[in-house]
Amino acid sequence: MSRTGWHIAESAEALVLARHLPARFDVAAEARFPRLRRRALAHEVRKDVWRSLSRLRGFSPVVEVRVAGEGLDLRAGGRIAGPVPQGTEARLHALLTDPAHRARWIAHAGLRDRTDGAGR
Repeated sequence: MSRTGWHIAESAEALVLARHLPARFDVAAEARFPRLRRRALAHEVRKDVWRSLSRLRGFSPVVEVRVAGEGLDLRAGGRIAGPVPQGTEARLHALLTDPAHRARWIAHAGLRDRTDGAGR
């Protein structure tokens, strides 16, 4: 667990950000992104997923970012204690495809000059 209280499992191919282990997707949606800093993207998406679904009892966000060719495949969602309410997956999909959110995430997680150490 990092100093922020989030578990981060990172390899060359994937990054998983979760509050609880094992990471579990009771509900999820997927989206494609250009090549960005995976950790920064995961944290930004996680914040908005939490804002969207925090009222669900026992919800704990999970974000997985995988390298896919020249871009990234992102899966966001998480675990829910109890039944998944109808429409939850649609809410996640709407969030991940919202142009304003995507623009903010891409601006925040854009690749930087590797000399500053932030190119992950």
